Amino acid sequence: MKILTAEQMRRIDTMTTERAGVPSLTLMENAGRQVADFLLQHGRPAERISVLCGKGNNGGDGFVAARHLLQHELSPVVVLLAEASALKGDALHNYDALLKAGGKVESLATEKQWESLREDFFHCDVLVDAILGTGLSGPPRGLAAKVIADLNAARGRFRVLAVDMPSGLGSDSGEPLGEAVEAGASITFTAPKHGHIFPPNCLRVGRLAVAPIGTPEDLYNDDPELFLNLITPRQFAGMPLRRDPQAHKGSFGHVLLVAGSRGKSGAAVLAGRAALRSGAGLTTVATPQSVLPLVATPSPELMTEPLEETDGGTLSMKAFDYGRFAQLEEGKTVLAMGPGLSTHPETVEFVRSVVKQAQSPLVLDADALNALVGGLEVLRDRKTETVVLTPHPGEMARLLGMTGAEVQSQRVEVARRLARDFGVFVILKGYRTLVATPAGEVCVNLTGGAGLAKGGSGDVLTGVVAGLLAQFPSSPVEDVLSLAVYLHGSAGDRATELVGEQSVLASDVIEALPPAWQGLRERIDHDDEGSFYLLP
Repeated sequence: MKILTAEQMRRIDTMTTERAGVPSLTLMENAGRQVADFLLQHGRPAERISVLCGKGNNGGDGFVAARHLLQHELSPVVVLLAEASALKGDALHNYDALLKAGGKVESLATEKQWESLREDFFHCDVLVDAILGTGLSGPPRGLAAKVIADLNAARGRFRVLAVDMPSGLGSDSGEPLGEAVEAGASITFTAPKHGHIFPPNCLRVGRLAVAPIGTPEDLYNDDPELFLNLITPRQFAGMPLRRDPQAHKGSFGHVLLVAGSRGKSGAAVLAGRAALRSGAGLTTVATPQSVLPLVATPSPELMTEPLEETDGGTLSMKAFDYGRFAQLEEGKTVLAMGPGLSTHPETVEFVRSVVKQAQSPLVLDADALNALVGGLEVLRDRKTETVVLTPHPGEMARLLGMTGAEVQSQRVEVARRLARDFGVFVILKGYRTLVATPAGEVCVNLTGGAGLAKGGSGDVLTGVVAGLLAQFPSSPVEDVLSLAVYLHGSAGDRATELVGEQSVLASDVIEALPPAWQGLRERIDHDDEGSFYLLP
């Protein structure tokens, strides 16, 4: 599912009319009907509904919604925050159509008029915000700003449904413009906008529904300029998520995980267990010889291989003697490396040598990423086609010589640049984890939250990524990585529901992977039900 700016959406609406022959009036009719249908499907009988309309197209959607509610024997209270003479085009047409259908519209064009009737309007169960929509380029001012502030002050008295975009919220980024409506739910059309998805703006959107209004998908799905995508279960519908009853462990790949050092054996255990829980048929953990018992004992399902170590209990270059590591890689489907390795100079040299020599798809995390600081050029000398980097913002900052704040302020841009410059896949972790591809596509994940803010969560993700790459070698890599971050985040959400966000451990996330898998399959099975696509 594409994520669009307001200008991109306007261009697509224009193409829908000019190329597909769908009049703009029909698009508004469909949008307003979807708002009414959402209220009817997710509301309760005999609810009192107030519809607050601006003078533009967002208000026009509100007029259409009110007319459809009238047809279902509801009597919405409708307010226009302007004089009726200010209306034009499709919005004026639907204002007149609402009046002809028996509806009433109260025009409140000044703050004094608004204050005189505000309490009557707030006497409702649901308030529909159709004031400003997606066209805002600066902070709301005057009457709109006053109404938005009053609405937020009173919002505990009613539920708020925003039409297209909570009024006052910018469409084109996560950065706030000024005062904005705090919605309990929002319904947008055709595709979500940047402001729906990225923080902190997304925190005011509430539950987001995306509704079709007649725009042909081929007008935007194949546009190379539209590189930003939302990860949804629909993306995975074509993957073989249900297994052939005749399958065996060899059908689902063999992960080789290079991880651990003295004092950091837990990282290897977490990543290895996550690879198995995510579905890999076999997982072997290669770790320093003295660490091996600590990895093998808690997880009997893991196979282990001892590697030569330094005096500090970290991986040594001696692991390459006599072709030992090359032999170890033979027959493996995926090679993952990094959790708990340490940054011992000889271990850094080991990591860079593996990056150069590896034949298998390669997943690099944690200290494997730290080993590349100042040496990213080694990625250009690699033999394997598929390399996946999984940095958190601090690791990304070190890789690129930036500050963490700089990375966070331009997450999409830096992930996309790194992926394109070095021909790798990048998973930039954090709230709204990103998957960037060598082709320049970026996918945004909505699952996961503060429950994952705990040591070891990244190690779990490494295991999930490796386990899924092992299982689905024929699926597009970007889909497999999107599935990995979706499942990891979903498991984090489920673990949070069970124990609370403060108490979630990385091992809890691993144990929540089975219900996350089940929930995903159920969502895919029921994806075509209803006209709204509800996002997590």
